[in-house]
Amino acid sequence: MATSFDYWNDCVDVQDMEAMWQEPEVSTEWLDAGETKGNKVHLSRDPDGEPYLTQTEMKAVADIIVRRHYDSQIQPDMICAVAELASDRQPLSTRWYDKKTKETALGIMQILPKTAEWLVRDLGYQAYEVEGNPDILYRPFVSVYFGAAYIKWLSNFEEEERSEEFVVRAYNGGTKKATHKSTLQYWKRYLSVKESLPSRRFVDEGPSVNNAHSSTAQAAPATQNTNAPSEKTGCVNYIYWDSKASPEEMQEMWSCSEVAKEWTKSGEKRGKVRFSHDKDMKPYLSRVEMKAVADIILSKHFSTRGVKPSVICALAEMVSMRFVNGVGPRIGLMGIDYSTAFWLYMELGYRAYRLDSAGDLTKPFVSMYFGAAYLAWLSEYEGRERTPQFVVPAYLSGPKNVNHQETGPLWLKFEQALSNYEDVKRDPGNCTIL
Repeated sequence: MATSFDYWNDCVDVQDMEAMWQEPEVSTEWLDAGETKGNKVHLSRDPDGEPYLTQTEMKAVADIIVRRHYDSQIQPDMICAVAELASDRQPLSTRWYDKKTKETALGIMQILPKTAEWLVRDLGYQAYEVEGNPDILYRPFVSVYFGAAYIKWLSNFEEEERSEEFVVRAYNGGTKKATHKSTLQYWKRYLSVKESLPSRRFVDEGPSVNNAHSSTAQAAPATQNTNAPSEKTGCVNYIYWDSKASPEEMQEMWSCSEVAKEWTKSGEKRGKVRFSHDKDMKPYLSRVEMKAVADIILSKHFSTRGVKPSVICALAEMVSMRFVNGVGPRIGLMGIDYSTAFWLYMELGYRAYRLDSAGDLTKPFVSMYFGAAYLAWLSEYEGRERTPQFVVPAYLSGPKNVNHQETGPLWLKFEQALSNYEDVKRDPGNCTIL
């Protein structure tokens, strides 16, 4: 496939780009990610390096297309849920192949070129010219336009008003299979996806895989959670553990003898435990706390996977320097971005913690859980059992970016981080992950 997109500007025209910037949630997300109006805007990329739209961007495209062409007669959430199932919001997706026509469905909404041509020719959807130019379906606005057109046609199939279930199942399997058992599971998945779509107020950040392992990275300014309890002493505002962990999790922390000893020694009390703070008042975990969180998460959720607490802690040292809010573009202790965590939640079934926003990943237990899940997935990447020498750089830079000839310095930093934890000091030669 010759088509490739690095930037939003590669796959939308000037009018659509302006419309995206005018969406408040999109402009906020882009500005927070370091994008600037007038310059090219980067597309997010998944762990395999494939471009995708964030939830915020997807919702914005659906909203704009529905307002512009369909007089708000179609639910944008319906479009978003279908896109999630059809392509994982990847504009260059080519997942579905029609054996009869020998055509491949293209784009976010997985539209066959022949279907798009029929919508243009017979139903008058002529905002975009498809004939002789099928690659235009890779463009997000074009794909959503024709996907919405097909949804609208299905909703009045054979001049009969159809249910949402009929439309969704027919979109997946064709009108003849809209009531067939083969499309029932798709409908159930659709309902689950639609129910879990984040609200527009939530930020959905794309994967951050660059420079994550820099040992000299500077922590980004931490934004205090205004809903969290804080204590003001002079000009000092403290962030509390109790605002970032459930009562059950706090009880488990207090039950850890080393943590209880450390907290008691520093004057902490149940219900009001302060994080450690650096000179800039950015909260961070002590190594004792870090190890305790890792032990709790792994014993409760990954006991059969053999993931070692020391490995998780060492990775946290590298990506976040143990700062609660993360470092730079990496959010939280484990540097897991919202879109990757949401993918782990939706596609791989890691649902011990609910994900409502990127802010949830600043909670130590949540970040640790999804970091461990991502590590477990990488350990069996592409169906092969992977070595630590692959998994560690893959976690830090993405599995597609692993270069074994260049991992020496990175691996040395990892081993140095490992040495900070007691179990590794006892057994320095053992760094098995799985």
